[in-house]
Amino acid sequence: MKPWKKIAGLAVISSMMTFSNIPAVANAQTTDSVTVEQAGNPENAQVFGDLPNDTLVTVDIVMKIQNKDKLARFIDETTTPRSNNYRKYLSVSDFNKKYGANSDSIKKVTQYLDSFDITSTVAPNGLIVTAKGTADQFNKAFNVILQKKKYKGKAFHGTKGTPTLPANIGNQILCILGLSDYSNFTSRAIQQKPILESNGDTPEGPLSLTTKDLVNQYHVQPLYDKGAAGKGQTIGIVTLADFNVDDAYEFWSNNGIPVKPNRITKTNVDGGSGFDGYDETTLDVEQSGALAPQADIHVFVGPNSDTGFLNSFSTAINENKAQQISVSWGESETAVKFFAELKEETPQYEEAFNQLFMQAASQGISMFAAAGDEGSYDASREFGLDSGIAGATALSVDSPADSPYITAAGGTTLPFHLHSDSYNVDITNSKERAWGWDYMFPYLDALGLNDPLYYGIYLSGGGGGFSKVFATPSYQLGVKGVNSFTGVKQWTENANQSSMTRDTQATIIKGAGTGRNMPDISMAADPNTGYRVYFSDPGQPGVNAGYFTFGGTSFVAPQLAGLSALINSTNGSNAGFWNPQLYRFAVQKDSPLHPLNVSGTTNDNGFYTGTAGTLYNQATGLGTPDVAALADKLK
Repeated sequence: MKPWKKIAGLAVISSMMTFSNIPAVANAQTTDSVTVEQAGNPENAQVFGDLPNDTLVTVDIVMKIQNKDKLARFIDETTTPRSNNYRKYLSVSDFNKKYGANSDSIKKVTQYLDSFDITSTVAPNGLIVTAKGTADQFNKAFNVILQKKKYKGKAFHGTKGTPTLPANIGNQILCILGLSDYSNFTSRAIQQKPILESNGDTPEGPLSLTTKDLVNQYHVQPLYDKGAAGKGQTIGIVTLADFNVDDAYEFWSNNGIPVKPNRITKTNVDGGSGFDGYDETTLDVEQSGALAPQADIHVFVGPNSDTGFLNSFSTAINENKAQQISVSWGESETAVKFFAELKEETPQYEEAFNQLFMQAASQGISMFAAAGDEGSYDASREFGLDSGIAGATALSVDSPADSPYITAAGGTTLPFHLHSDSYNVDITNSKERAWGWDYMFPYLDALGLNDPLYYGIYLSGGGGGFSKVFATPSYQLGVKGVNSFTGVKQWTENANQSSMTRDTQATIIKGAGTGRNMPDISMAADPNTGYRVYFSDPGQPGVNAGYFTFGGTSFVAPQLAGLSALINSTNGSNAGFWNPQLYRFAVQKDSPLHPLNVSGTTNDNGFYTGTAGTLYNQATGLGTPDVAALADKLK
């Protein structure tokens, strides 16, 4: 999972006010205005003067989806056998007509912008209006002053004053991105820790997995035996970092995987991005493409910003050629809320993406997102455990995997053994379990890493828990284990949940939860039993090239996309949105999913664990797949 630290430019319509100095606008019915709460505009930023009037600026105006309840019902029908709409997916044009912003609202927005000589284009889905103009034009259109600013060492442009729009326009807008271009995203894959080989203590187990290992572990081979290879399918990868295309071809060649030539297309969205985080993009392409060797791969590379991320999804979904799309970047819901309170994010952040994922589901696109790599304490990676920030150690889940319209990919650990003569420590996992590093505690303690500053190492695990943003979706209701949990309490937080101390002994507790339950499905993600990835230097294919072992739910999301392409090519049809189907299969006697429902520290993600007799838990979701059996169910 590639988390980021977030300061970016969404904004949300927040309140009503009277504002009389608004230019004449065609079709305007009122002089009332709505304020736009500016995000990505930190209040404590240093100001270095006004942005020159002729500076070119690009702004995205995200419109509200129409008939949302009707759209939700339609999506459900596309996944329900015997429904008249079963697997009858919408085109982008049909989606726009039925669920995009109404044409009158779009017209009012574009005419308003045109009155300031700001050019605009409307995305094919009717949800995003991209406006381009000068700083002076946007100053006048939104009643702000764009300024040069600096915050946390980064130069950016932001606004003085709160943007406003006429009410008959603003009331149809979900949020606005780009009046500030501040961002401070960081990304990192989880490389196998060198501590495993400290003092010559070398572990045993599947330490550097290949595609063949995954195929054997999750019963994929029968699909290849039928001749399936992903032919006719396209895998979409949404990412925020560039990569060396040649590395992927070299990886497939070295592993004896005969792939379709010239299969990779790269689209730079909004100008693309640099190579910071290129390990993530590289592994996404290599892993998904290895499982479906005859599928095409389209990589959408956006800048490290809200606008870049949103526009990358929008571009991929509106192109409507990829039958499956994966993403391995995200941040905790706790961080989104925290940054919104600082006016560095908008409360509508998650909903802006959720609208696009609903569009994807209606078009039959299977979406997959990494659920996170800090177990049940997702925010702890972003903030650290010495930040003093309230909520840093609270139970939390990851966005955008929290959307009910994307399949959240969780993580497991495969059988693993470590014997240390140096410390007289033996660690053994005899079977696949939820990924949580409490099984490593004895060794980590022996290494002297049990200081609070090192607790982040202890908290690694597959993301999971309960969303505080989205309600429990209907497809999860009634599945045994949903909205209840068994937990392994191993930490005690301070009063404002900004730090924690280790308990002397783990305690099993039980409770109930509400909200979207995460993850949905899991596969191997622990870097201790991780996968080989081939890299060369950024922008220099072949230079200092070699293999490294990584892990994280970053792997599971693109692997599921590759398996989706393989399943679709086997069945000759597109399965569409997986989640309602997965939960329906899970309650059947011949379920293709294997729950990991043992309770305790042998099967937890740092807090959540299994419960005997259930089908679902917040550590591994519905469990691991038998891919061949799943393919039969998805016919």
